[in-house]
Amino acid sequence: MRLIKKMIHKDVKNLDGRTFERRAARGIILKGSKILLLYTKRYNDYSFPGGGVDTGEDLITGLKRELAEEIGAKNIEVLREFGYIDEYRPHYKPEYDLIHMLSYFYVCRIDEELGDANLEGYEIANGMASVWIDIHEAIKHNKEVMVNQEVSMGLSIERETLALELIAEELL
Repeated sequence: MRLIKKMIHKDVKNLDGRTFERRAARGIILKGSKILLLYTKRYNDYSFPGGGVDTGEDLITGLKRELAEEIGAKNIEVLREFGYIDEYRPHYKPEYDLIHMLSYFYVCRIDEELGDANLEGYEIANGMASVWIDIHEAIKHNKEVMVNQEVSMGLSIERETLALELIAEELL
């Protein structure tokens, strides 16, 4: 799979140290110029459905599980790989210095009608919900949030917005 970008958080001085590795699979689901994303009220941002792949779970199985859980997707078909983003950022747990996050993006097709999402407690508390939105509106919104933010949001909104821009350029 092609590398879209390697991102290193500004607070990471070197890549040595105790590193927690995390792999995530994220779905790209398009309908014309609209894209199915997750809006999170707490962070006021749009992100891709998908998430962490469990130990021993392959990326496609993890992606399908995450899409079913987060957006209630049914009959998920993974059409092709899109690319991955490689990122390093400080880890919040004291037993690690860094988190090495690998986010793999896949173009998917799902049934038009979504079932019930099975969100985790923190996702519900953060006000996460799936929405169909014009991809250009999502990009504009996330960019405005990044410019106006008072506290650093880390790399996640940058990662998601970068992927959205590349998708708009290559897939629309």
